[in-house]
Parts: sequence; structure tokens; C-alpha cells
Amino acid sequence: MTESQRPSGEYPMYPSYGNGDAAYPPPPAHQPAQPISTGPGTTVWPGNGGADGHGGGGYGGFGQELPQPAPQPSRHGRRAKRPVALLAAVAIAAAVVGGVTATAVGQFTGTGSSGTDSSSVVSGTTVSQSSTGTVAGVAKAVSPTIVEVGATSTAGESTGSGVIITSDGEIVTNNHVIAGASSIKVTLSTGRTYTAKVVGTDADKDLALIKLEGASGLKTATLGDSSGIKVGDQVVAIGSPEGLTGTVTSGIVSALNRDVTVAKDSEGGQEQGQQGGGSDWPFEFGGQQFNGDTGNSTTTYKAIQTDASLNPGNSGGALINMNGEIIGINSAMYSASSSGGSSSSGAGSVGLGFAIPVNTLKADLDALRDGNSS
Repeated sequence: MTESQRPSGEYPMYPSYGNGDAAYPPPPAHQPAQPISTGPGTTVWPGNGGADGHGGGGYGGFGQELPQPAPQPSRHGRRAKRPVALLAAVAIAAAVVGGVTATAVGQFTGTGSSGTDSSSVVSGTTVSQSSTGTVAGVAKAVSPTIVEVGATSTAGESTGSGVIITSDGEIVTNNHVIAGASSIKVTLSTGRTYTAKVVGTDADKDLALIKLEGASGLKTATLGDSSGIKVGDQVVAIGSPEGLTGTVTSGIVSALNRDVTVAKDSEGGQEQGQQGGGSDWPFEFGGQQFNGDTGNSTTTYKAIQTDASLNPGNSGGALINMNGEIIGINSAMYSASSSGGSSSSGAGSVGLGFAIPVNTLKADLDALRDGNSS
């Protein structure tokens, strides 16, 4: 027996179990053993019924240690996991927001995907996002890139239009506007004038490239992709009909791939200028001649047909989609009163105009810049 140093009565009294022979169910594994007092001042810890009859090898420091209850999950541990889960959720949310933001930035800056193949577009001035799809927005953005071209030749003076494609003054126009010209004067939308020289011409495609002398810092047009246009697409035309610089008209693409024939040289392509800067604009379509005689040297190309109003002086100007991209170079217009070989610059547009597809121009630009003439 082990004597307790505690005063008698400190612990509750329990019946004696003798020498450990009595059958007593062992305590559950999850509960600690309770002390047993066999008499005043004596305390016994239950043992394993050792052979010595005194509970040898029992609990409480004389044998095996008390069985410990199964460890319970720490509340602190559970709490510690919550910030980790919260941080993971925040990280996922940040990744999602970042992806959406990157897509939005891509769309606003043009680095993302869009309806127009960016590899086929020559960048320049475009319509602001808030004005996209409006005639007013297109006119505001593109008008500064459209110029009036005045050409003087032995046949007289004529007026056409042109499109600025580089900031130092490269301008695209029709070959028939400047064919045979001894001098060329260009007027910007601001009213400032420059002299220009011919860089290259392609009479077969009715295209020409001229360059302003001493120009810099000019606004440039965006050359789009004419392969994607469809009948019914809304378009805007800007040019200088009858010398009225910066005139804006609108309409739709009314047909594609029309065969239009125009003069290749000044002999048939230009006539004496009329009052107001206008000029006759001879071409052939459907086996008939319009606006005068095209002469013996002609070329035929596939044109975009539009009902946007075009008049003499619009030649060489721009046909533009609603994103502000150039999709064609205006080159001819039909006027019923000028058919049959008669000449009448006073005849107005009846909604049948034609433009050279811009992809034809882009394919020809390098040759024009090299100074090739045909």
C-alpha cells in the first residue's frame, strides 16, 4: 500500500476491493483512472491485478502510464486554416479579374481580337470608340486625311481628291486625276496648300502615288481590308466634288466586282475644267460610255459599287467603312444625263458610283513607291 501524505478525508471514500481479486471492469480508455481509498488516510490506484496482490504495475507511476484520450482537433488549428483558404480564394478572384481586365485592355487598345484582320490593315487615323458606326464619327476622324488635288495639263485644269497615307505626305489618288499633269497643287482640309510631284503611276489599275514637298506631321488614313465587305454594308464617301473640299456623303455597298473601264492617259481621261473646279469623268460600264469619251487607251478593273453620292471631283477620294477604314478609292460615277458620249459636268449623281478596292491599292503600293509607271 502507498500512503498518502494528504489529511484524512481529503478524497471521497470508496469501498475496498481487497487484494485486487474482485472483478472490476477496467476504466474506459478515454477516461482517466480515479483514486480509491481503502481506509482513513490511505489511497490506492487501481492496478492490473499484479501477482503481489498490491496492484503492482498499476497506473499512477508504478507501472504503465495512464492511457491518454484520443487527441482532439485543435480549435486554433482549424482557425489557422481559414486565412489560408481565404487567401487562396482571393488569389483565384484576382486571377479571374486580371484575365477580364487584360481582355478589356486588349479590346480598347486594339491588341485583342477583332472583326478585322489586323495584319491586313495599315494603321492611321480611326474613329473614336464613342463615335464608331456613325457618319459624323467617320467624317470627323477621316476628313483631315482627305485632300483636294488640282492638276494642270495641256488639256487644262482638273480637280480630284486624294488620301494621305504617310505623315510626310504620300498621297494616293487616281491615275486619271494627274495623268499628263505639268504641275500638281494639293489643298489640305485645313486650307494649307502644297505642291506635289508624281512618285509612281499604274494606269492599268487607275492608281497613282504623289508626294507633297516639305510636308511633315500629317494625319494619315487607315487602309482597311476590302475582302470582307458585303453588299448592304454602310459606307461614307469623302472628296472634293466640283471643288467643294471635304464633302461627305453616305450610302451602302450596292454591288461588288463591277467591271468599270476608264481612260489610261490624259488624252481621253481629262477634259477642260469647268467653273467651280469640276471636270468631266469619262468611263465605260456595260458597253456604254459616260461623262465623255474615254479614248482609245483604256483599262478595266473590278470595282465596288455604291449608292453614296459621287460627283466629278470625288475621283481619287475615299470610300470608308463605319470603323473609319478606307475600303476603296472612288474612281467613277454614273450620270444618266451624260450617257451616250455627251459631256455634262453639271449632271449629278444618281446613286451609281464605283471605287477601286483598297486591297488592289495595297498590293500595288510597293511598285508605286519604287517609281514604276505604266
